[in-house]
Amino acid sequence: MSKIQVNQVDTQCGSTLTLGSSGKTVTLASGASQSGFGRTGTVDWCTTAKTSPFTAVSGDGFFVNTTGGEITVTLPASPSAGDIVAFKDYANTWDTNAVTLNNNGSKINGIAQTSRLITESQSVTLIYVDSTKGWQDIHDSTANISGNPGYLIATGGTITESGDYRIHTFNSDATFNVTNTFGCGAGTKVSYLVVAGGGGGSTGWGSNGGGGGGAGGFREGKCSSDPYTDSPLDSGTALTVSAQGYPVTVGAGGSAANGPAGRSASGSVSTFSTITSAGGGAGGAGSGSPGPRSGAAGGSGGGKAGSDGPGSLSAAGLGNQPPVSPAQGFDGGGGQTPGSSGDREGFGGGGATVAGGLGSPAAGTSGTGGAGATTSINGTPTARAGGGSGGAGSGGSAGTAGAGGGGTGSNGGNSVNNGTAGTTNTGGGGGGGANGPASNGNSGGSGVVIIRYKYQN
Repeated sequence: MSKIQVNQVDTQCGSTLTLGSSGKTVTLASGASQSGFGRTGTVDWCTTAKTSPFTAVSGDGFFVNTTGGEITVTLPASPSAGDIVAFKDYANTWDTNAVTLNNNGSKINGIAQTSRLITESQSVTLIYVDSTKGWQDIHDSTANISGNPGYLIATGGTITESGDYRIHTFNSDATFNVTNTFGCGAGTKVSYLVVAGGGGGSTGWGSNGGGGGGAGGFREGKCSSDPYTDSPLDSGTALTVSAQGYPVTVGAGGSAANGPAGRSASGSVSTFSTITSAGGGAGGAGSGSPGPRSGAAGGSGGGKAGSDGPGSLSAAGLGNQPPVSPAQGFDGGGGQTPGSSGDREGFGGGGATVAGGLGSPAAGTSGTGGAGATTSINGTPTARAGGGSGGAGSGGSAGTAGAGGGGTGSNGGNSVNNGTAGTTNTGGGGGGGANGPASNGNSGGSGVVIIRYKYQN
């Protein structure tokens, strides 16, 4: 074997220099490096799989094994145009344990944020282009990683933001559409609040006031890493979502009966994913009205109507029906025993955290509505799902509505003096009507569904 030692090889004439001949291979000695040839869009693969955090080197490709947990890969610092790196899912586990690409001061597809590789069996090649676009993916075997910071992405409802969290508020039926599935912690979870429609407050009759409507069922689940202040009814379990559409149903408030036609209507259910909140129970109807007189069961129960005696057959509605844990609401005021003679004041509808109040014949005051629950899931502490107060008997006055959108019952008398409706999109129960043929209860408030998740660092 002969050896030639020179500092430079150049053409004798023309502009083409040929090394080797057809069918031959030209190689660089072991340990030697080249410059000036440029890259052809490929990398040299390191075949020892990476199992812990590391910094990528331009020109190399890496097999990344996340079997033992998520791994952070830091891209090269101060890259130059043409720098190239590549990554491959070694064990087909990136969908379970992701790879976080630390952008290390540069952009990824024009966005100055970290990215996440979250697709099983994914392989991706990145080339640094310039300071405007930064690293761009020129090959991705399964998914586009364009600057995705690794948080859930969704549409639907009215969207607001609180710090690093995005909030979707649904005041009517719609769809929560998830397009990218990565949520709080290491999962795909969202915090939620589902409140059903409140029950209508019922009509009083004769000398008796009608019962207040029960609040719509109140159900909440908070993601463990979410910093907002939850209610006492938080289940402690967030919901897992995937990339699909989730129909959202917002329950209507129960309508009110007019005159002596009977008991008002209960509220309608609200739903999101696997969570269903029951509509609030209608208030009990005053004696003398046909049809069912007792308060109806529901998320919270309707309050008992005023009574001239055991023959009036009015009882309160049960709350948390059907039962869930934590309880979605409380019983209406008055209990299950029919009233006694002279107990003419209507009783309050149950609320999310407190049962409906009792009427007070001695004071001539109807029962207060049960208090709702307060949560700051929408960024501001807000009470929802309060019960409506009962309607007053002859000569009496109405008690206080439950905090959280409950309606106020009407004062006693034979003039037109209707209870007020539950507040829209709170699930508040309607106020009961007073005695007298022209005094009616009012409708419950419609419900609401709120979904919250982290969307940025």
